[in-house]
Amino acid sequence: MIRLSAFADEISPDPVEQIDVLSRHGIRHIEFRSIHGTNVLDLTAAQNHAFRAILRDRDFGLSAIGSPIGKIKADEPFEPHLERFEHALDLAEFYECPRIRIFSYYIPAGDDPAAHKDEVLRRMAEKARIAADRGVTLFLENEKGIYGDTAARVSEILEFVDSPALTHAFDPANYLEVGQSVDDAWALLRERTGHIHVKDYDSKLKKNVPAGQGEGQIPRIIDEAVSNGFEGFCTLEPHLVVAEAMYGFTGPERFGDAAKALKEALNRKGIAYR
Repeated sequence: MIRLSAFADEISPDPVEQIDVLSRHGIRHIEFRSIHGTNVLDLTAAQNHAFRAILRDRDFGLSAIGSPIGKIKADEPFEPHLERFEHALDLAEFYECPRIRIFSYYIPAGDDPAAHKDEVLRRMAEKARIAADRGVTLFLENEKGIYGDTAARVSEILEFVDSPALTHAFDPANYLEVGQSVDDAWALLRERTGHIHVKDYDSKLKKNVPAGQGEGQIPRIIDEAVSNGFEGFCTLEPHLVVAEAMYGFTGPERFGDAAKALKEALNRKGIAYR
């Protein structure tokens, strides 16, 4: 059985509205990226305590800390970013959620990604080592402009690091945006995927669409993942209204469309979820 989650800040910046909407759609987990328009890593201690109290009161959990770790250039200083990573680990402990979404560094404009390979691999290995010591699993997401934008480079990172503390957050829409075959990406990475982002994409319209309405093969991917023993989270990240590098928005009404499309796809495949 898979578990459903969502980037709730796509619904509203208000955490209470986020949870109200998710509750109406039977989703009990959040991929915690932001509340009040503030990124999870920039919230005050008081804001974190207040949000944790809301989660506990409403019987909600977190699928992951949806951090922006790894969303700096590959040639920017690592140490300050590593301190930010430590803060993400502290939040994972605070929220009793031993899972963090991360990225693999932007490639400076005009540079060959190969020129930054060694540094990216070093940084990823160091973060996985630290995470393992803290009992946290890192979910590496593929994204446009990031070193790990294609399945080959995501696989390269995972193979080099070779740690149970680092697995893949498979995002089919992000692969499509860089011209990557979703079929090829899934064939290469299905064994290393521990988390699935439900974001579909129509390359002709050049926009995100509800699950199953684009070329992301989402129903098939989830079905095959479950057949392969996957019992993790499938996290809605629809981006139906706004889709930017650091931000996506769907709104409460369109989020309902996204949740309905996913559930209908799962029901057609006979996939159990909660």
